[in-house]
Amino acid sequence: MAEASSYNGFIWKETLPGGAHWSGVIRRGTVLRLTDLEGGTNVAMLMNNLEVKNERYNMPDTLKAQKTAFLTAPNMCFSDMGRVICSVIADTCGWHDTLGGLSNAALVKAKYGEKTYQQAHDGYHKNGYDSLLNELEKWGLDESHIVPNINWFSKVRVEDDGCMNYVATHSHPGAYVDLRFEMDAIVSLSTVQHPMDPLPEYSPKPLELSVFKAFPVAPDDPCRRHRDENERAFYNTKVFYGENPNESV
Repeated sequence: MAEASSYNGFIWKETLPGGAHWSGVIRRGTVLRLTDLEGGTNVAMLMNNLEVKNERYNMPDTLKAQKTAFLTAPNMCFSDMGRVICSVIADTCGWHDTLGGLSNAALVKAKYGEKTYQQAHDGYHKNGYDSLLNELEKWGLDESHIVPNINWFSKVRVEDDGCMNYVATHSHPGAYVDLRFEMDAIVSLSTVQHPMDPLPEYSPKPLELSVFKAFPVAPDDPCRRHRDENERAFYNTKVFYGENPNESV
C-alpha cells in the first residue's frame, strides 16, 4: 500500500470528531486520505462536481461498471455523467459499503434516545441524513442531491438469501483509504454511525483527513485499466477539462 511519502507533497491535515460533518473542495490531482483513528469509524460521503454541481457520485453506475457491490482499490467512483470523480488508489481496510445508506433522525432517536443541542451542546445526537444536508446547503444544494452514498470503513455483506448483514469490528485503528481525485469536487462527509451498526450506544468514532499532491496518472494506472468502463470514464473526464485524453495528467 502507498505510504504518504510516495506522493508528490503534503498539503493539509485535520481531524474530525465522531458525530461531525464537514465539506470542502478537493482538487483534481490531489489525494485525499481518510484514516480511521480508533477503529470502527463510519464515514458517509457524497461528491459533486465543483463546476456542474448537479453532476454527482452515481452508485448504480459505479457498481455495475466494475462488477462489484463494494469499493476498494483499484475501483473508481463514477459520476452520473459517465465521468470519474475519484480513484481508490490504496486501501488497508479492503471493503467499503455502498448499500447501507444513511441514518435519519427517527432511527437515531429510536436506537439511542434523544439528546438535543440544549442538553449536550456539540455532543448532541446527530444523524447522517441531516448532517449531509447541512453540508450540501452550504454549496447551494438541497435534499434532492442526497443520493445513495458511500460508507467508508463499514462492511455490509449481502447473503445468498438477500439479507444484508453489518460486519462489526471490520475496520481497525490506523486503517486508511486513499482517493485520488480526477475532478474538482465538493466532498461532503459525516462521521455518524452506520445505520446498521448494532452497538446500542451512540458512540461515533473520529476520522483524520490528509491531502497530498498526486503524481501524474500513468497510462498503465491500475484504476483506469481495471475495466474498459474505467478507461472510458477517465477519457470522458479528460475531455471535460479540455485535455488530450492520451496524455498523463
